[in-house]
Amino acid sequence: MKLLVTGGAGYIGAVVARRLRDEGHAILLIDDLSTGHRAAASGFELVVGDCGDRRLVGALMKEKRIEGVIHLAASALVSESVADPAKYYRNNLERSLALLGEMREAGVARLVLSSTAAVYGEPVALPIQEDHPTQPTNPYGETKLALERALRWMHAARGMDFVALRYFNAAGASADGALGEVHDPETHLVPNVLKAAAGGSPVPIYGTDYATPDGTAVRDYIHVEDIAEAHVLAVERLSRRGGALTVNLGNGAGFSVLQVIEAARRVTGRDLPTRPMPRRPGDPETLVASSALAGRELGWAPRTTDLDAIIETAWRFARTHPRGFED
Repeated sequence: MKLLVTGGAGYIGAVVARRLRDEGHAILLIDDLSTGHRAAASGFELVVGDCGDRRLVGALMKEKRIEGVIHLAASALVSESVADPAKYYRNNLERSLALLGEMREAGVARLVLSSTAAVYGEPVALPIQEDHPTQPTNPYGETKLALERALRWMHAARGMDFVALRYFNAAGASADGALGEVHDPETHLVPNVLKAAAGGSPVPIYGTDYATPDGTAVRDYIHVEDIAEAHVLAVERLSRRGGALTVNLGNGAGFSVLQVIEAARRVTGRDLPTRPMPRRPGDPETLVASSALAGRELGWAPRTTDLDAIIETAWRFARTHPRGFED
């Protein structure tokens, strides 16, 4: 299938694109490189531009005869979304609706959406299933949920077939060490822990007074290559039967911030200084997924579930890319 991957030069997008290509799909990337990296898109045709640019995207759809879209482009920082909600409505919703409009004009009716556990907000039951109440506590989750709802209505009205993948915390790097997580500024726990292991600044711990066993927030870490595999299975489902499906992607186990730090100490063999910080606005206390529906509907299950194994792949990338990607 000829697929357009938005955000294809980003952390998850680059791994997803490579996995789809390995399955024989023809891949075109579009990325504005605001957070992505040209080097991560090496070996692919990359269009540097805005996925919400209707003229550009419309021309690509027709010229390249695109048959489906993998939509990963988004702003994705919880604390930033609380501080600047308008940016998130513009980037995550307005531009996505423009993309959907061009898909409709070009007759492209298959979409795999990168969504998020942030649509749930503070959990009322664990592990979180897809029928859990959706009450986002930040604009990031709110804009992703609004896009999911728009897709539901578009499916009913115009036959837009989609699979929305609600990721929990993506982590790790590709097995060969070529692709991994690089952000500026870096706000995610695992890369910050590994930076500290390499001699960087102490690891900030945002909140030490949660009602968890060690007082730090608990998250479900899912390996980036397992996320990529779910995209392959989602494309196969859309090709085979279409429809509208929303599923969680998670490990099924929760790890606290302190547990991640201890795992990194084991993997790296290095001391990791920490720095307690206040809680970040909009951060839930505990997020742990049930991915049973993804198993039933897509035949998906995470393969790399051990926390040390996830961190080991990220450490391999960090050691081979000490300055990140050199675009």
